[in-house]
Amino acid sequence: MNRKFAHIVNFWLRKDLSAEERSQFEAGVRSLGTIETVDFFHLGTPASTDRPIIDRSYDYCLVCIFKNQDDHDAYQVDPIHDRFRETCGPLWDKVLIYDSVEV
Repeated sequence: MNRKFAHIVNFWLRKDLSAEERSQFEAGVRSLGTIETVDFFHLGTPASTDRPIIDRSYDYCLVCIFKNQDDHDAYQVDPIHDRFRETCGPLWDKVLIYDSVEV
């Protein structure tokens, strides 16, 4: 059974980043949307919603939807993804990833 696969990544960037480094991160993370197996791509920052249950402590949220887990797995080993991790990894302090499959 092919079930859609969601890959949600929240990034907490280093507080000492320059504007150039922040731009480098944004360009790097946007490059992930060019990976062939990505079916839907969204990059955002915390919304202005403000309720006690909402975590707005992250800097950027990446949402990629894949047609199935095989497409997600191919994304993980794509050279564009590898390059992003290598060049942008030093720019963040923390990353949390939530992967889920469609029910």
